[in-house]
Amino acid sequence: MLVERVESEEKTAGGLIIPDSAKEKPAEGVVVAVGAGAKDEDGDRISMDVKEGDKILFGKWSGTEITLDGKEMLIMKESDIMGIIA
Repeated sequence: MLVERVESEEKTAGGLIIPDSAKEKPAEGVVVAVGAGAKDEDGDRISMDVKEGDKILFGKWSGTEITLDGKEMLIMKESDIMGIIA
């Protein structure tokens, strides 16, 4: 699936501004596109639990970073998802 990172806030809850050098890459993103799903041992498709537009949480080192149309995106497996934000 293709995921676009959601940028984190530039201020803390207390109002402090976080400089770019101290920011971590967000582990939150929006699903831009999904494939047909993986295949099981018998060759049958396993449908994806996520769909386009879902907001997800993923691990810090999940996925492969690519640049598409000037935007940084991630290609990742469904197993890299830690949760779907409702």
